[in-house]
Amino acid sequence: QVQLVESGGGLVQPGGSLKLSCAASGRTVRDSIMAWFRQAPGKEREFVAIISWSGGNADTYYADSVKGRFAISRDNAKSTAYLQMNSLKSEDTALYYCAADQIGLNFYNPAVRNFQSWGQGTQVTVSS
Repeated sequence: QVQLVESGGGLVQPGGSLKLSCAASGRTVRDSIMAWFRQAPGKEREFVAIISWSGGNADTYYADSVKGRFAISRDNAKSTAYLQMNSLKSEDTALYYCAADQIGLNFYNPAVRNFQSWGQGTQVTVSS
């Protein structure tokens, strides 16, 4: 398995920005898929963004709720994935998780059950 550690969460006002990081260690994630999910209090964990890496090209896909506001990226040399979050809204408040080690994944319909390795999460709170 891969060990994942998220960081970068915090309190931000509506309309503000945050950048989350997910550092991977253990087995290499250089050519693997990485994703971000989030879970708000009383709600199920939901997909946010996903990124692949193949032949030097990255493919990305986003949940409709964050499309145009969030951007996922990765630095393979650092084994780190990022989530740049702009124009944040109160409904973006959640615990954000990084995921890797995909199994049976549909890249355009990612689900919690498709990932075997998870970080501990980083809290994002959007409030004035």
